[in-house]
Amino acid sequence: MSESVFITGTDTGVGKTYVAVRLIQQYIAQGYKVVGMKPVAAGCEMIDGIWQNEDVVKLMAASNVQAPREWVNPYSFDAPIAPHIAAAQQNVQIDVAKIQQAYKELQGLADIVIVEGAGGLLVPIDERRTMADIVLALNLPVVLVVNVKLGCINHTLLTAEALKARQIRLSGWVANVISPLECGEENIETLAKWLGMPPLILPV
Repeated sequence: MSESVFITGTDTGVGKTYVAVRLIQQYIAQGYKVVGMKPVAAGCEMIDGIWQNEDVVKLMAASNVQAPREWVNPYSFDAPIAPHIAAAQQNVQIDVAKIQQAYKELQGLADIVIVEGAGGLLVPIDERRTMADIVLALNLPVVLVVNVKLGCINHTLLTAEALKARQIRLSGWVANVISPLECGEENIETLAKWLGMPPLILPV
């Protein structure tokens, strides 16, 4: 796989940024110009004297292409809450066309753009649209990050069904074992069978 992708997860806190950084590093090692992007970020902290989103900082640090922060992260909100609620609290309307334009600018700088979503695939960005609408607007295949835990099979297959219903291609998935799970390998084998593909192996 050597293409721009959108990274989503079965939930929040499943390791999307970790996977995004590893993919960026892998492609850089293969000689590509790569830049990370996080269209919508919620939750900022003081980093180097500036209020910043930690995920965005990590993506920018991993990239070998320098790009303006407003292209890498068109929308950033202070509170670590659902994006549509954070946007409403700050009286901001998330404009998907603005995200599309930022992505096009990044495409002009890099061979590959690794785009990381916020939360899961169907996290709302306003009253009628979800993160999936951003995926569709950018016309990207998806890499799905799965937190291998109790319930992950259901969460993964529901996400796969949502992707299929929207005709979004699942180009790969990552089994991220955050905490040891009884029968974890069996869960991964089950997902590989049902998804029709083994998990991606990323460099450590």
